[in-house]
Amino acid sequence: MATKEEILEVLRNVTYPGFTKDIVTFDFVKDIVAQEQKVAIALEITSSAPEVKEQLTKDIEAELKKIGIEDMELIINQPKAPIEKSNTISGKNLVPHIKNFVMVSSGKGGVGKSTTSVNLAIAMAMQGKKVGLLDADIYGPNVPRMMGLDDQRPEIQGNQVVPLKAYGVEVMSMGSLMEEGQSLIWRGAMVMKAIEQLLRDILWSDLDVLVIDMPPGTGDAQLTLAQSVPVTAGITVTTPQEVSLDDSRRSLDMFQKLHIPTAGVIENMSGFICPECNTESDIFGMGTSEAVAKEFDTCLITRIPIEPAIRIGGDTGAPVVYNQPSSESAKRYQEAASQLLNFIDEVNKEGRADNSAIQPTTPPGVSACSTH
Repeated sequence: MATKEEILEVLRNVTYPGFTKDIVTFDFVKDIVAQEQKVAIALEITSSAPEVKEQLTKDIEAELKKIGIEDMELIINQPKAPIEKSNTISGKNLVPHIKNFVMVSSGKGGVGKSTTSVNLAIAMAMQGKKVGLLDADIYGPNVPRMMGLDDQRPEIQGNQVVPLKAYGVEVMSMGSLMEEGQSLIWRGAMVMKAIEQLLRDILWSDLDVLVIDMPPGTGDAQLTLAQSVPVTAGITVTTPQEVSLDDSRRSLDMFQKLHIPTAGVIENMSGFICPECNTESDIFGMGTSEAVAKEFDTCLITRIPIEPAIRIGGDTGAPVVYNQPSSESAKRYQEAASQLLNFIDEVNKEGRADNSAIQPTTPPGVSACSTH
């Protein structure tokens, strides 16, 4: 049986992939245990790439077999893989003083994406965070009305615009910069420039989170945003119907392709809460989004029911999470906001996305996210 010293000497023949030095010289070999006919070797390397681990395993096994060792156990510890940011290629960050960016997206329109963005932003502000809300839905800016700001125009300071404020949230929207009812008949290049200006030319404070309400789909606006700032988390909003879920898959696929950490899926219009008896009924389907979330290695954060208070709040500029905090919908928005903040903390702390940070609890029909 080879001794520990002999095994260490053999390991000097194993070159660390991509370098000319061996793993012993690099001090990657942390322990060697030789007992009878079995050898256990522990390594600690600096690369998180799986191909490096595979190559080292292959080379070490080959060297040990040369001295007659067939029964071996290799333990190779690697650092967690750093997450690729959404602007990895461009390297841009138009507003570096904002700590985190959350993209709220949907595959199709009419699923309640703006309602979700508004209530999530307010919920995070109610939990003590400095929050901004950017309405990047250039063609259909609904945030001003939902935030009770439809009759207000922002102040101009020099060449920049001071964001409006409501419910403890800084707000900016193209709807606040144009006449009510005016249409924007713009080509893609103009939309892309508008997105950049709404980031760069607005006097945002040093925010903890900027929630960005995206237009539906996976087009120019989404690509421009991902190339302009490092998006910390993406949320897809959907309704339970299959036609909506089909488009939600495209939204989740977009997050992956743009290297946006996916916080999860919010299922909107999931059941109906009767204002008279407080009974929740399944009218559009319920919980169907969970399977789609699992397809993309993420989770269903919460289910938001159809509740008259949500519609009234959106139409009158009195968001339900702030104005009716005891309602079931408000409670679920608060829980979703807490889970989103946990996810953001995990991404920033670990340098990678980990949906185990999100643990939905109270809303019925929502299971806890799996650990990845």
